[in-house]
Amino acid sequence: HFELNCEVGKDVSLDSLLEQYDAVFVGVGTYRSMKAGLPNEDAPGVYDALPFLIANTKQVMGLEELPEEPFINTAGLNVVVLGGGDTAMDCVRTALRHGASNVTCAYRRDEANMPGSKKEVKNAREEGANFEFNVQPVALELNEQGHVCGIRFLRTRLGEPDAQGRRRPVPIEGSEFVMPADAVIMAFGFNPHGMPWLESHGVTVDKWGRIIADVESQYRYQTTNPKIFAGGDAVRGADLVVTAMAEGRHAAQGIIDWLGVKSVKSH
Repeated sequence: HFELNCEVGKDVSLDSLLEQYDAVFVGVGTYRSMKAGLPNEDAPGVYDALPFLIANTKQVMGLEELPEEPFINTAGLNVVVLGGGDTAMDCVRTALRHGASNVTCAYRRDEANMPGSKKEVKNAREEGANFEFNVQPVALELNEQGHVCGIRFLRTRLGEPDAQGRRRPVPIEGSEFVMPADAVIMAFGFNPHGMPWLESHGVTVDKWGRIIADVESQYRYQTTNPKIFAGGDAVRGADLVVTAMAEGRHAAQGIIDWLGVKSVKSH
């Protein structure tokens, strides 16, 4: 049974779901774009990665365009993509296929420390992408009309490793330069959107808004509310679809175990 165009907390309450069902699984993903807090990042010509990609897919499929997600045609433009993950590569390759005059991916660490797939980077290069490593954006430059015309960067060197083991980028004093750009696409990653309806039911989230679900407990992916389980990007942060699918299967087994339903464990 599927209920489409239904928003929890608006069209249906979590209370009603908890009353109606013995367990609830939350797999809402991460759709809120992370911001860098750069001066002028809301100027015309600056786009968030996800709306850019969604609108492009709708254009390709012949689907209706939404006012809040207009199709951005980068044909003939000098495009700079900020970020180093798989979403950044999707934006780079999409702009190239639009027929952009030049596409550059700018990343604050070196290539070895990029978080995305090496295959995606290789494929982007094969399609004509340029890469600028060890550069950190500090501001977006605007022309007289208030439209983005470039990005002000500082060059970086790699310092000590962070908590994930990747070396931190350290800005190099006096290394500022401006890279011209007709369009800038921000691909810094994603966080979960606010879910007050979840937190009001005793479900704990971390400082980034990710749901805390115990992966290794007796009932895998159970949250601090015993009836609510969660998995995927909303728990681990933005990741691959296959990872979310696997966690959904593990969480389903956790729910089965918690409900005491007899089944053959295969996950």
